[in-house]
Amino acid sequence: MLAAALLGLGAAVLATVAAPPQAHAQSVNTRPADRIVAVVNSEPITLSDVQARVARVQAPANGSLPPREELARQVLEQLINERAQMQEAETLGIRSDETTVAAAEANIARQNGLSVDGFRERLRGLGIEPARFQEDLRRDVVLQRLREGRFLARAQVSEREIDDFLLSQRDAAPAGEVQMQLAQILVAVPESADAAALRPLQTRIAEVARRARAGEDFAALAREFSESPEREAGGAMGLRPLSRYPSLFVEAAGNAEVGTVVGPIRSGAGFHVLKVLERRNPQAPGATVPETRARHILLRPSGPEEERSALARLAGYRQQVLAGSATFEALARQHSADGSAAAGGDLGWARPGMFVPEFEEAMNALPPGGISQPLVSRFGVHIIQVLERREVPLSAREQRDVARNVLRQRNAERDYLQWAEEVRGRAYVEYREPPQ
Repeated sequence: MLAAALLGLGAAVLATVAAPPQAHAQSVNTRPADRIVAVVNSEPITLSDVQARVARVQAPANGSLPPREELARQVLEQLINERAQMQEAETLGIRSDETTVAAAEANIARQNGLSVDGFRERLRGLGIEPARFQEDLRRDVVLQRLREGRFLARAQVSEREIDDFLLSQRDAAPAGEVQMQLAQILVAVPESADAAALRPLQTRIAEVARRARAGEDFAALAREFSESPEREAGGAMGLRPLSRYPSLFVEAAGNAEVGTVVGPIRSGAGFHVLKVLERRNPQAPGATVPETRARHILLRPSGPEEERSALARLAGYRQQVLAGSATFEALARQHSADGSAAAGGDLGWARPGMFVPEFEEAMNALPPGGISQPLVSRFGVHIIQVLERREVPLSAREQRDVARNVLRQRNAERDYLQWAEEVRGRAYVEYREPPQ
């Protein structure tokens, strides 16, 4: 939970540091003399506090920010609430530690492809003082520990609540059709092809189908043999309702299990071999869990210079695989520093939460067969290839465990918000000049 909260802050910072410096030029170059705009239990909030937070606010997706005066007012209210909660946390003995704050800052810097010193320079270029940014990290650490220790750890969920939640989920299940993701290998057939021209094409597609059923990497076969637009994505066609697939594909693979290879089948375009990569039933929410089978190559650099070298090496390995001059499996066996190297980097089937967030985020963004750009995690530098995805039914007990966790989070959030209102109500707040 703490890591997730820090990564959430990191995501906001990523958007900020990616913005051009001139976007914040006004806040940097025209800042008026600092003054107190509010006092919370004798602790001041200054105009520069408000301006620093305003400079980091990002517009929501498909939306816009309110006028600057209204935004400043909203930010001031947020700061007042935070100060009151931080004061309460201090009385409860909840504090941050420098190790956690430093680790969070280093992780955000890595996500930006920078050293910590380089990240701080980037912040300064955007008018954000690193010391103020670190103070924000400390606040987030404290408030997250407060939530986890005082509310989440104490949240109670009854069996009756779980029964009611599962029943409500079933009753609220949206009407919808099964969604499926197929991968295809297409050997195109010219319209004018006669029997003599068809024979080598039939032989080729039959051999491809045999190799796919024998367990060869379907994505690699697609990149080698397929003539479809999805070739570079390993043949993956994307998760979509059955109605958006050709009826020929639905008849051949609509009822097949995940992982099944179907074909060859003939269409007007040519011969197809299909593989079922994923299946979802929207009428059964919470009844399944997504699993991903991926492999990776891990290098463990010992310093910034080695890290840059590792990033370049992995970028080269990625190009070799895409060009067909090497296989991911062989490169993993030869170069990976992970225990999975002997298995060609194969990490087996994994459910959400099994990998560190930065690794899982990159993995989840890939289609089956896709290979990530080199990325840095707390374990080293990786490239990832997704092999397959599937939806696995949850047992009745697992469904109850999922429901229990959801309800614990919901109950904890309800109690936290109620506590936050009480803290604000007890706080003495004096407004001075408007934060304009």
